[in-house]
Amino acid sequence: MSILEVRNITKVFPGVKALDSVSLNIDTGKIHCIIGENGAGKSTLIKILTGIHAMDTGEIFINGKSVNALNKSDRKAFANIAYVPQELDLFDELSVAENLFLPYTAKGLNGMVNKNKLQKMTIPWLERFSITARPDELVKNISVSERQMLQITRSMTKGNANIIMLDEPTTSLTTTEAERLFVVLRELKAQGKALIFISHKLEEIFAIGDEITVLRNGVNVANVAAKDVDIPWVISAMVGSDVNQEETYKSEKVSDEVLMEVRGLTGAKFNTIDFTLHKGEILGFSGLVGSGRTEIMQTIFGYLPAWAGEVTINGKNWKLGNTSAAVKGGFIYLPEERKQQGILPKLSVKQNITIPLLDRARRGPVISEKKETDLAKAVIHAYDIKVSSLDQLIQNLSGGNQQKAIIGRSMFIHPKILVFDEPTKGIDIGAKVEIYRLMKKLAEEEGIGIILISSEMNEVLKCSNRIITVYFGNKIGESSAPFNKTQILNEIMGIKKSAGDCR
Repeated sequence: MSILEVRNITKVFPGVKALDSVSLNIDTGKIHCIIGENGAGKSTLIKILTGIHAMDTGEIFINGKSVNALNKSDRKAFANIAYVPQELDLFDELSVAENLFLPYTAKGLNGMVNKNKLQKMTIPWLERFSITARPDELVKNISVSERQMLQITRSMTKGNANIIMLDEPTTSLTTTEAERLFVVLRELKAQGKALIFISHKLEEIFAIGDEITVLRNGVNVANVAAKDVDIPWVISAMVGSDVNQEETYKSEKVSDEVLMEVRGLTGAKFNTIDFTLHKGEILGFSGLVGSGRTEIMQTIFGYLPAWAGEVTINGKNWKLGNTSAAVKGGFIYLPEERKQQGILPKLSVKQNITIPLLDRARRGPVISEKKETDLAKAVIHAYDIKVSSLDQLIQNLSGGNQQKAIIGRSMFIHPKILVFDEPTKGIDIGAKVEIYRLMKKLAEEEGIGIILISSEMNEVLKCSNRIITVYFGNKIGESSAPFNKTQILNEIMGIKKSAGDCR
């Protein structure tokens, strides 16, 4: 039975038609997956359904009644929709319990919030989603993955919601945490809820989905049952052509020259780390979220303090604890949280690209507008960044184009080492391939040493010349291609070989 129906929705922004006569039906008791490349129109559709954007033409029906999210008289119908946004939307200075039940319903005398009651109400929800944080703990003090689970849990506390929309809900979750979420989603499906699930991870789509809608360039190109298609078919529908899933992106020009050597490096979340990085090599770091991979690289970069150990680059001692010196020395760290740490979202594409390059745009003591524009155009052209204009806000670019802008401006600093921390997080399959090929090109043609940190096992296996595994802050293993996937999985989960395996 259809609970939500979208008919011929069109939305036009200046210079682009984001949605072109899109129609779909969402049924109760099913998980409906909406997929497509970045810029395909998924986010625009969700924003229309949640009242952020107005549609130009088209109709929305909830329980057979024509409604509009922007009309006051129709808002009651939209109260049946719960939405889990892709970006974290929590209050850091409030507790887990307070975040979970905003706006408050557990009140004591004189309308005051009864915190004890609020915390008792919280415990069953935390247990259901296996969240280890305490109800009274401030959200700023819990891990990113637990914040993601808390945000998902918060949407479920609205008991009157019959339609639940989840936008990339597993982005910051481990495989185990994602499986826990899937158990809950299947329970909600069994209760007759209608679920809309958006994800770039195609394995998840086929693990959880009943129906699939594919958007491409604002057009609905397919509505199919998940059981009737496979991953290659979906990829072809998304990108409009076949993508070779067997293609690998390992550097073919790894030098014997050691570019960086790390000896005995110790910090707050890792112990006695040793490894080398060669010129032209892609070195993968694999481990569960929280294993210490990111902290190791942030310490070399100078963002976090080193407790012990030393680093040499090109045979010279590396100064730890100074990010400015790291950048000048050619060590560039591209952060996982692209939107919070990698870009300035309220500034233009041109400004984001040229901020670290302004010395090149000077004419005497003054910044030359022409030189700055030429620099931005050069980066955009070299890295095929799709923009409507140089003045477009970078936050309005797709994830893949934001990432290429970050890489492009970094390359104009002439780095020796590039650290990619979860480089394809929230990026579609087509853009992922572009990033992989770009990493390979930088390693082979520029001789750059690349360190790839990724929670996606296939990504590490496809791109790395060597893989280092990390578990709870310790280096567990190191292997070269061809890789033993089972061995690497065992290492990142801390599973030791049995005596019978040691032959």
